[in-house]
Amino acid sequence: MKILAIETSCDETSCAVVEDGRVVLSNVTATQIDEHSLYGGVVPEIASRRHCENIVGVCEAALVEADCRISRDIDAVAVTYAPGLIGALLVGVNFAKGLAAAHDKPLIPVHHIKAHIASNYLSGECRPPFLAVVVSGGHTSLIHARDYTDFSVIGATLDDAAGEAFDKAARAMGFPYPGGVYIDRESVNGDAHAYKLPFPKTANSFDFSFSGLKTAVINLIHNTKQTGGSVNAPDLAASFQYTVCEMITSKAIAAARHAGADTLCLSGGVAANGGLRAALLRECDANGFTLHAPPLCYCGDNAAMVGSQAYYEYTSTILTADMSLNAYATLGL
Repeated sequence: MKILAIETSCDETSCAVVEDGRVVLSNVTATQIDEHSLYGGVVPEIASRRHCENIVGVCEAALVEADCRISRDIDAVAVTYAPGLIGALLVGVNFAKGLAAAHDKPLIPVHHIKAHIASNYLSGECRPPFLAVVVSGGHTSLIHARDYTDFSVIGATLDDAAGEAFDKAARAMGFPYPGGVYIDRESVNGDAHAYKLPFPKTANSFDFSFSGLKTAVINLIHNTKQTGGSVNAPDLAASFQYTVCEMITSKAIAAARHAGADTLCLSGGVAANGGLRAALLRECDANGFTLHAPPLCYCGDNAAMVGSQAYYEYTSTILTADMSLNAYATLGL
């Protein structure tokens, strides 16, 4: 089964053709990072406009790369419909509805977090059940995946997501947007124990809170400058990354034990962080767990992961939508 998938939840316009949920025939993405970096973050109105400009060309390129025609080769159209930036989502949803209606194809709505989890299906033998560790700019969640469409949230962030905290802390350190990659690179040259940063506690031990940690970094920088001192950027980057990674890793291992899972699957944009991958792998090895993580090209927002999850949604429950399908900025699993 070949699915044409569309992803426009934030600032990446992406289309892909995925076969049977595992084989990526094409995955074409138009990024907006250079433009949004001028503003230090994603500007929703600009993102929506660029999706409108890019989506036709990106879709055509994905079909050409896969050597497919919609009418002849594509069995269904899939699209991310929630959660995300509402204007951006609406571009993808309405474009997908138009394609599905024009070519009389089933329309499969896909939840963005489920799609991130499915990115692990594109590069190996990863299969449920497992504990999904979803870490991105908008989400930080621990999810027990009992099956391809059966999920239970064990823990989630109560405020900022890890990726957002990375970007805001990086901006305070003087790094450009998106800042997470710069912290990851700079931390290699720093002492992870040079600065003692808070490890926020939560009522539910599996939940996360990154707002206080982000604020602690900003206050440390401001206070140091006000007293005439200087901050060692590599040391602060390493200390911040170490704290975030230890927080995620310790809770993920505890959640896996709680769920009775011996396999962990990392996904989301922050899954590209070298420190997080290394910390999770180390603790999984120490506890006899298996760790899966997608290739870097599938960590950020992309349509291939949407096509993968769409296949399992369709084959498990024959889940389709009609032309009343809408987009939602927030929506739980």
